[in-house]
Amino acid sequence: MARQPRLTVAAYPHHVIQRGNDRQAIVRDDADRLRLLALWKEHAQAFKVAIHAYVIMDNHFHLLLTPETDEGLPQMMQAVGRAYVRYFNLRHQRTGTLWEGRYRSNLIESERYLLACMAYIDLNPVRAGMVAQPADFKWSSHKHCIGQVNDPCVRPHALFWGLGNTPFAREAAYAELVQTGLAQHDKDQLTQSVLSGWALGSAGFVGQLQKSTQRRLQPGRAGRPAKKTVD
Repeated sequence: MARQPRLTVAAYPHHVIQRGNDRQAIVRDDADRLRLLALWKEHAQAFKVAIHAYVIMDNHFHLLLTPETDEGLPQMMQAVGRAYVRYFNLRHQRTGTLWEGRYRSNLIESERYLLACMAYIDLNPVRAGMVAQPADFKWSSHKHCIGQVNDPCVRPHALFWGLGNTPFAREAAYAELVQTGLAQHDKDQLTQSVLSGWALGSAGFVGQLQKSTQRRLQPGRAGRPAKKTVD
């Protein structure tokens, strides 16, 4: 079965994951991580994409982004992907591909899943057993969101601003949200939806979004199609 075209729609948040080919490392040291961050910042600005959250793991990364145009996200990802591979191959004296095919992405309903997706991204190093607390991990947006550092890559979403009337209130509320963690059902939905490319949200959200595209946004029902009858 041919894969569906990737869906990007302006002004909606998108969850993105990119993995290393055959699970190989995409970063080998902090210089690589800093280069990747610099490329994200440069090309997000160039293509008018807001980065709300990120994490750089050893063999993959996650991003939560909102593009201002339909073309901004794929243009940013293509530019970053090509520039980073050139840098990585030259620095580490290697050739060939680095990424496991094209990046995976999906749209998410802001009100239901945006803050949950931020927490999901921040908790990635904890789930992987790399740190005990998300604030112990240097290479994510979490410390920015709880007020411990100022990360120029990050542009908070309006829903994050809505967590409190002051920076301290917002940061404390978000820290508490992450500490509470996610239900297994939400973790599974966020994982499966970004890997499959299906939109994640309520029936009303998906129905409204479907009006803007001919691409199917959610999987069809299992089994054979119902037989048509003639009245």
